[in-house]
Amino acid sequence: MIIRDATPDDAAAACAVLRASIIELCEADHRGNPEILGRWLANKTPEIVAGWADGQGRSLLVAVEEETILAVGGLAHPNEITVNYVSPQARFRGLSSAMVAVLEQRAAGLGAREIELLSTETAHRFYLARGYVDVGTPAGKFGAAASYPMRKTLLTR
Repeated sequence: MIIRDATPDDAAAACAVLRASIIELCEADHRGNPEILGRWLANKTPEIVAGWADGQGRSLLVAVEEETILAVGGLAHPNEITVNYVSPQARFRGLSSAMVAVLEQRAAGLGAREIELLSTETAHRFYLARGYVDVGTPAGKFGAAASYPMRKTLLTR
């Protein structure tokens, strides 16, 4: 498995991973509510995802194994993780952890001393276990159960 910068040609496959992960793995957040899912998925189209891969103030990364995209991560420069989703069939293989590590390295390389994100209910424990702390009051995003503002201090050398 390698993690690399996404290209616009990766958009359709990356979009499919984002959508499947949200629909199948984030049940605790959307609770099967079609209105919440509709709002959450509205910007998960190949055209929009291709735009995220333009490198203009952001990075879009993909984890690839044998030509198949298994995870997608995004960073708004210099220090905000915007997406971190794994394909349902690749869950529990360490891809999300590897992606977060690469996103943190990218942020540090851009001069960030901290990294922040808005976690789903589904991923909240995952981020806590990786050293992130809650930094604000949880609020629903897209009408979902809760979104947790989180932050982590990056190690600098």
